[in-house]
Amino acid sequence: MACQQSRYHSFSSASRLQPRPSGVTIDESFLTEDKSTQNRKLLQKRRTLPYREIFEFFIEDFKTYKPLLSSIKNAYEGMLAHQREKIRALEPLKAKLVTVNEDCNERILAMRAEEKYEISLLKKEKMNLLKLIDKKNEEKISLQSEVTKLRKNLAEEYLHYLSERDARKILIADLNELRYQREDMSLAQSPGIWGEDPVKLTLALTMTRQDLTRTQMELNTMKANFGDVVPRRDFEMQEKTNKHLQEQLDTLRASYEEVRKEHEILMQLHMSTLKERDQFFSELQEIQRTSTPRPDWTKCKDVVAGGPDRWQMLAEGKNSDQLVDVLLEEIGSGLLREKDFFPGLGYGEAIPAFLRFDGLVENKKPSKKDVVNLLKDAWKERLAEEQKETFPDFFFNFLEHRFGPSDAMAWAYTIFENIKIFHSNEVMSQFYAVLMGKRSENVYVTQKEIVAQLLKEMTNADSQNEGLLTMEQFNTVLKSTFPLKTEEQIQELMEAGGWHLSSSNADLLNYRSLFMEDEEGQSEPFVQKLWEQYMDEKDEYLRQLKQELGIELHEEVTLPKLRGGLMTIDPSLDKQTVNTYMSQAFQLPESEMPEEGDEKEEAVVEILQTALERLQVIDIRRVGPREPEPAS
Repeated sequence: MACQQSRYHSFSSASRLQPRPSGVTIDESFLTEDKSTQNRKLLQKRRTLPYREIFEFFIEDFKTYKPLLSSIKNAYEGMLAHQREKIRALEPLKAKLVTVNEDCNERILAMRAEEKYEISLLKKEKMNLLKLIDKKNEEKISLQSEVTKLRKNLAEEYLHYLSERDARKILIADLNELRYQREDMSLAQSPGIWGEDPVKLTLALTMTRQDLTRTQMELNTMKANFGDVVPRRDFEMQEKTNKHLQEQLDTLRASYEEVRKEHEILMQLHMSTLKERDQFFSELQEIQRTSTPRPDWTKCKDVVAGGPDRWQMLAEGKNSDQLVDVLLEEIGSGLLREKDFFPGLGYGEAIPAFLRFDGLVENKKPSKKDVVNLLKDAWKERLAEEQKETFPDFFFNFLEHRFGPSDAMAWAYTIFENIKIFHSNEVMSQFYAVLMGKRSENVYVTQKEIVAQLLKEMTNADSQNEGLLTMEQFNTVLKSTFPLKTEEQIQELMEAGGWHLSSSNADLLNYRSLFMEDEEGQSEPFVQKLWEQYMDEKDEYLRQLKQELGIELHEEVTLPKLRGGLMTIDPSLDKQTVNTYMSQAFQLPESEMPEEGDEKEEAVVEILQTALERLQVIDIRRVGPREPEPAS
């Protein structure tokens, strides 16, 4: 220590005695020059140049510290060179990002131009169809006018034929009268007729007149029956023309109906397109109005302890919500390290038993790794033998055995404050949930058993004991271990394990690496995906139960109804498991649960929301597949 002080005094005295070297004067005006008027990189290089020259002068001048100063200079030069290389390596990525952004903008513009072109084509097609409809309507009107004209001509011809018939009848009657008169006159003027028998002649005349009358009646009947009949040739010609016109009319009607339907479909499509466009436009306006700019998370790298490298490690692969949790954890951990004591919470009933203390409690300030290891040891001791005491009491007893009665309370407060802050850490968050009664410890135990069983199945499938599995073997083990999972869930687990649909079957997977943990207890994405699917399956199971009960959350549910709902959505449940679920939902000991069919069952009621929240705490999951509903 004295040697160091003497060196310091000698160095300080030597520095005071040494005159300020000429040519090493720092241009103060240059150092404070406005950055906006110069190139940034050139400015930084020129600003460090005077300091570099001064430092070299110190190296040459102070012979005693020349090796130390040279090593310092070389270290800084190496760091600056490394930073320049990193900047040079990131510049192509920046250019690539700009290129990708421009490419995406061009694609968006191309898609919009294509949509505009399709809309214009649809509009043109619509106009052509409207013109075709107008043309068909005009043709229909012309045909209707032609049919009306033909009907009018037919009526005129019919009247003309009727008048001709009446005129012919009158002429025939006049002709017959004249014929009778001529015969009478010829008989009267004929000289030889008087020589015959008048009776015979009168009889012959009478018979002749009767024949004439009969013939005239037959003629009149024939005229009356067939006077209005047109010639067959004209009838067939008119019938052929009428048939041709009728066929044309039917064709035009069918075409018109088809065009009308197509027009209605196009109008509906057009209206739906307009509605979707208006909806998207309103959603866009709402998003533009309510959206906020994404935060610049790179600002946190200078605030978080450890600098940019640690922040990059913390922020890798996380979304904005997770980054907020990380930032809150960093802030909370910083505040926690600054505290030397915690104020006691007292002895109230709402205070957990392991935190009931009045006064100041020392903050032991352990590292995050130490807290995780301590919690793992607590779990090992809890699972090693059957514990009859509650989990909070076990936790405090564990601390007393580990640190002694005098420091147990201090460690209880310290660990509680740590696990309350670090929500992103699996070990801490799960321990906190079990400790505060938000989750049953059976959930943690079951999850560990599932992971251990899966690792055992994969080890059995690895016949060579090389720690490697093919894609087919991995898929088979997942399906045999989890027979109730869907194909989509199996695919999610395979992707979390490092395999995608594009992967080759010949590739091998180191399955043991999927179950490893880092020093802070964080598991691999594969085990995290198993936990996420477990929680999603539990939520879906309770949602199906609520849907099966068919009542609102604020309504009451009886014990038989809840039991029936569970048996309906999961027929494979055994009686013991159902009683366990019922005991948790209604907060009744299993020994006091009424038997099925007992009259006391109807008296046991609970609010549905409360029952579902209690079931959410325990390990509730599907035992077998649900029976398919009968087809209607």
